[in-house]
Amino acid sequence: MQGLHLTADLHGCACDERWLTDAAALGAACVQAVRAAGLTPVGQLLHGFEPTAAGPGGVTATVLLAESHLCVHTWPEQRAVTLDVYVCNFSGDRSAAAEQLMGTLLALFQPAHAERHALRRGGVLSVTTA
Repeated sequence: MQGLHLTADLHGCACDERWLTDAAALGAACVQAVRAAGLTPVGQLLHGFEPTAAGPGGVTATVLLAESHLCVHTWPEQRAVTLDVYVCNFSGDRSAAAEQLMGTLLALFQPAHAERHALRRGGVLSVTTA
């Protein structure tokens, strides 16, 4: 269960509006980025939200990976995106693939500012019994 969990909150995204509002286009771009990073997509769920008084509806795109998941949420009225990339390192270290996937998505959305976080997950605990 050990792995790398990367998140990013993107602000001021200068990308084409379709990446923020078109579920099918964003989903295809996500799957392409997953494959380019050497990861394995095994499922996908896309949802487009209805427009509001604030502007066009955003998108949630989730790609289930053999190695774990990618999830993207967009707020086009704010030109904002949240990214969540988690890869398990059960049979080998896939940290570089996770970083490559995150980098590809950052390039796609072109944020003016990005708050990024990395969390190493699943450290092995040593338990002693008496």
